Amino acid sequence: MPTPSLDSLPIRRLTLRDLTACADLSEDRGWPREEHKWGLLLAAGRGHGVEAPDGGLAAACVVTEYGPRERPSLAAVGMVLVAERHSRQGLGRRLMRHVVEGAGTTPLTLHATPLGRPLYEELGFKVTGQAEMVRGHFVPSGRPDILTRTATADDLPAILLLDEEVFGTDRTHIVTRLPAFADQLRVAEEDGRIIGYAAAWPNMDTHVVGPLIARDTATAQALIASLAAHTNRPLRTDIDVRHHELLDWVKEHGLAPVAFNAVMTHGITDLPGDWSRRFAPVTVAAA
Repeated sequence: MPTPSLDSLPIRRLTLRDLTACADLSEDRGWPREEHKWGLLLAAGRGHGVEAPDGGLAAACVVTEYGPRERPSLAAVGMVLVAERHSRQGLGRRLMRHVVEGAGTTPLTLHATPLGRPLYEELGFKVTGQAEMVRGHFVPSGRPDILTRTATADDLPAILLLDEEVFGTDRTHIVTRLPAFADQLRVAEEDGRIIGYAAAWPNMDTHVVGPLIARDTATAQALIASLAAHTNRPLRTDIDVRHHELLDWVKEHGLAPVAFNAVMTHGITDLPGDWSRRFAPVTVAAA
């Protein structure tokens, strides 16, 4: 039997049954397995993949839609991976074209590494921003003036309202998964009103801070400090570079620069919502 060409292999829907294969694909490309993150993305988003003739996945990605189910207002593309043995054969381009065509008029966004950026530009994505990844053990200093506490079930309606206002579209299917997905979910309060919230979720040996939504830099700082106080792991997060005050502050408190990713969009010139209160995404794979 001749080996089928990559061009003839169908692109199929991925589900949670494919979680191990997705983690294997991550590992194949030298990325961490990140099974916990893959689980969230495959449950809340729509996975697309191509099975390799020799077993496993040849390529995969996940698209997470936001807004009304029947007419999403934004979709985030993430975890675009091609197995090393099948790389440089146009499979990533074919998969991304499938995503762009399937989105129709729904705007798209993604975080691009320097390696992936040329492909996305070829497909019509434009750079509209930048995020800096930082990582390290947080070194505390003093007590923040802003009150933070563990979120409760009663806080969820207020968190959802704040998240939609800041993100610019409905993310209920992501936010309502945070209590089970994250090890910590905390809110910042003023006069009994929630002015910010943040989660810390496990990713290999770190705790990823995301989402991080806050009224201002001081509130974001208080949330990060409170999350750090309840973990012995290093923190990792991806901060919008426009929040230079917060970036300077986390670096002063032990987090070191790791990498930059370009924030790119397709079909819109900028992301919706209020960037001034959106400090870090849940994960760069889901905006």
